[in-house]
Amino acid sequence: MKYSPLRTRNTEQRTMPRNVEIKARVSDLDSLKKRAQILSDKVGTLIEQEDTFFHVEHGRLKLRSIKGACGVLIQYDRPDQQGPKLSSYNMVEVDDVDNMKTVLSAALGIMGTVRKTRLLVMLGQTRIHLDDVEGLGHFMELEVILEDGQTTEYGQHIAEGVMEALEISQADLLDCAYMDMILKTKDNITKL
Repeated sequence: MKYSPLRTRNTEQRTMPRNVEIKARVSDLDSLKKRAQILSDKVGTLIEQEDTFFHVEHGRLKLRSIKGACGVLIQYDRPDQQGPKLSSYNMVEVDDVDNMKTVLSAALGIMGTVRKTRLLVMLGQTRIHLDDVEGLGHFMELEVILEDGQTTEYGQHIAEGVMEALEISQADLLDCAYMDMILKTKDNITKL
């Protein structure tokens, strides 16, 4: 079955979709991969992604290019904090990623690019992402996709349970996006 970035989302939903997210640094990606696969009883889907971020006044806007699939334009807003956090987002599939990138670049300017290989493992309503991010290393993201009527607290409870089952330490939690980490790395190099 061909991967579709919108397959796990109810596209008929009229309210802004939400999820609860956790991001953590990972020292042993292979061990975490095995734990995720055992927990979910699924192998997962390997995805190659390139996210181009654009300058915007509110939230974030990224154009995701996915090898072997259509792209997706994602607008989202979430706080930079450690642990579970609520993210509200909108997504639309993009057939012509190159031309969309040209248009958005001209209108908004490019902030930067994140390239990663991601293993997506589904566990109920939770997307487990095991990421190898170019220039940054290995990470894990959990996205608990909230259904209508589910509270942020409920999503946090699920995320914390999955985090515990995967043996993710509080000390490994991150408070920022990959793009922020790449920009910080570039700033530190510029200062040298």
